[in-house]
Amino acid sequence: MYVGTLSFDLLLGDVQPLKEKRSVVRPIVAELQRKYAVSAAEVEHMNLHRRAVVGLALVSGDAGHLSDVLDRCERLVAGRPEVELLSVRRRFHGDDD
Repeated sequence: MYVGTLSFDLLLGDVQPLKEKRSVVRPIVAELQRKYAVSAAEVEHMNLHRRAVVGLALVSGDAGHLSDVLDRCERLVAGRPEVELLSVRRRFHGDDD
């Protein structure tokens, strides 16, 4: 069994109220969940207007499949024009851990 996680540190555009921030972050989380069947959520900076950290996790029996899905998730978030991807943190846990 392999477990992979990603956390995306995002800089949002000119959003002021937190409600507007949520309208940017929620569609990203929903698309990750829908397209790639990952568990995803906003996990940090909930009360900051222009910053968000989105985390996701995936479990797979195949390390190659896990790596491929994490790569696709990263490309999806990096390609979103409404956010700037500041950093990505990837963790990979296997049977040997």
